[in-house]
Amino acid sequence: MNIRHLSFRLLQVFMHVAGTGNISATARDMHLTQPTVSLQLKKLREAVGEPLFDNRNGTLALTDVGKELYLAAGDVLGRFDDFNLFLQRLHGGSAGHINIGIVTTAKYVLPRILGPFYKHFPDIGVTLSIGNRATILERFARQDDDLYVFSHPPSGSEVQATRIVKNPLQIIAPLDHWAAGRQRLSFADIKHERFLIREPGSATRMMFEAWLTARGMELGDTMQIESNEAIRLSTASGLGLALISAHTLQEGRDAVAILSVDGFPMESNWYLVSRRDRRLPHAAMQFIAFMAAHLAECVDPALVVPDIASLVKHYARAGRPDMANS
Repeated sequence: MNIRHLSFRLLQVFMHVAGTGNISATARDMHLTQPTVSLQLKKLREAVGEPLFDNRNGTLALTDVGKELYLAAGDVLGRFDDFNLFLQRLHGGSAGHINIGIVTTAKYVLPRILGPFYKHFPDIGVTLSIGNRATILERFARQDDDLYVFSHPPSGSEVQATRIVKNPLQIIAPLDHWAAGRQRLSFADIKHERFLIREPGSATRMMFEAWLTARGMELGDTMQIESNEAIRLSTASGLGLALISAHTLQEGRDAVAILSVDGFPMESNWYLVSRRDRRLPHAAMQFIAFMAAHLAECVDPALVVPDIASLVKHYARAGRPDMANS
């Protein structure tokens, strides 16, 4: 590749087309003409010497070479975004933008942290993308976001995962269920009841199935429901029992009974996750430092896990001394 033929503008156009899969949309968003965008892509392909896109039913999809260039271009442009933020800090304030991908159950907790963070740093914008675990795993693989929140983080050498908040899982039942109000139930007493469970790949379901397998048990009657709110409402309506996050229960208005079952609440945690192979922008690291200092003020202190401090130290060791002093 002849790197002398590359420019920031070429990379910006390429990144936008990769995101939209459409030349017309890119031209409109970047205030360019379609021929200009096409010419920029042609120049970039010639500089790289390999096809960057495949046309799949009218949508431009990245080739393997295009995917690698996408990662490299993101790093390059991200570095200069960081430099621009550094200049802004020199002029008296913190600014920037953070993209955060979170699993659905975390939506009950993260806003409690983002609200106080915004009061401290009103010039830092946040885009919050919420989805089930499979969706957020895909976003992690594509490096769509700066930070992620999982209750069961991905694995791999590129994963930096740190526990931040406890996420106890409770067994709930309708208020008029025979087990409501009874103390010290054995799970064997209720295993033949119908259980409302999340979709395959859900962290709650994975943990529940692992717990059952370790004890040689299995559920006899299950119904899959792909929403915590729907599970909570369905349980309150008498459709079955369920294992659900205690945080989800705090936010709901549907009256349910929390059963006293040996081994429950099941211990679980939310993890703040980032990629070791991606340099975080200053705004994201500012958010990490804020959490380390103020998390116990944003959520119940009894639920806070102090491991967040290790993430701050990780970035300080990685060459960002400003994190150590945040």
